[in-house]
Amino acid sequence: MFARITGAAFRGILVAMLFAMPSLILPASATESPEIIVFIALLGAALAFAEYYSHFPSFVEFRSAPPINRMRFAAFAATVGSLSLLAAHPLAPTGLTALVQQLGGWLGSQLEFAFSPVQLAVLMMPPQVPEATVLMVRDAAALASAAAVAAIAVFALVIRVGHWPVGSGAFNVWINLPLFDPTTGGDVVQRLQRDARINIICGVLLPFALPAAVKLATGLIDPAMLAAPHMLVWAVSGWALVPASMVMRGMAMLRIAGLIAQKRRAASLDANEAMQTA
Repeated sequence: MFARITGAAFRGILVAMLFAMPSLILPASATESPEIIVFIALLGAALAFAEYYSHFPSFVEFRSAPPINRMRFAAFAATVGSLSLLAAHPLAPTGLTALVQQLGGWLGSQLEFAFSPVQLAVLMMPPQVPEATVLMVRDAAALASAAAVAAIAVFALVIRVGHWPVGSGAFNVWINLPLFDPTTGGDVVQRLQRDARINIICGVLLPFALPAAVKLATGLIDPAMLAAPHMLVWAVSGWALVPASMVMRGMAMLRIAGLIAQKRRAASLDANEAMQTA
């Protein structure tokens, strides 16, 4: 009980720190409504604590199958932190912000090739936006994209080399996939594979589709809002890491489907051997 409470409290504190990170890094002049940020941080902490303290799952997937959620959180934290430092450089430059700005500029120049998500994010910006803002968006998109690709690659290694989730013990579908009902519909393996492919396809297409959608909806959505530091941090982080999280979810579901199919084949072979022996 004590371990569950402390673990849930620790996760809640980490979530609160994630939401508060841009306000802690950016100068005070860039934060217009600190009370709203405090409220969101406390709300996120309360939700994380309630989810991990409860014995019954609600909406957080893979909570008993580390390290997928830890990797997601680490990717979000690294992206939000780096983008906050990038956005803080024009306002309060330091050695660390200059280093992040140089890294973002290098990644931006490397990843801004034809039809890349970074180039689409740049083309999304209206022509009247200052060049400095466009470069900031490009560098932020490049940093976030690099973090997203790194998270996916590391999780692929965890599956391939670490044999996830076998190393974490028995995989409970009800606890780790609370939004997936194995008792309804058709075959569980086919449904898992179908949902996994949908998640992977959507995760791959979203970084390309979202800038195009914003460009088409210019009258409703003003991309120039990305000039605001907080908007830049959260919009670009969500643009890159929500699709990456969907890809990781699809990879995890494909892995679970493969394990279930493998277990079925093993059970079928054992049954055949038992019949032959009899």
